[in-house]
Amino acid sequence: MVGKVNVLWLSKPQEHDYIAAGSFLSLLYEKKFVSGCVKKLELASMREFKAKDIFRASALPLLGLANSHVKADKEKIDAKQKISPLLLVRDSKNGKVIIADGYHRLCAVYYYDEDAIIPCKII
Repeated sequence: MVGKVNVLWLSKPQEHDYIAAGSFLSLLYEKKFVSGCVKKLELASMREFKAKDIFRASALPLLGLANSHVKADKEKIDAKQKISPLLLVRDSKNGKVIIADGYHRLCAVYYYDEDAIIPCKII
């Protein structure tokens, strides 16, 4: 982990983030459920969680800079470009959080600070 940086965030997810979330969720759930999730995400309020807590709740591994998407997001952070908040879905049945969109951004931020506050929408 390198020194902490001030990550700049957009005030809300971009439209293509919802499309990406729907595409990912469609691998896990039926179309009708996915449509409802995306609509709920669009309407959800912004929340904040620590990067390390999102990782723990998702049970996903941290991707390194060898991943081209993580590297690209790290470069955006270094260039002081704003990045999109994450889109999260609670999977109560399995006791974890699904990162519907933003996994690579989360990994890039975690590279700097595991305690970084991550803006997101969660349903």
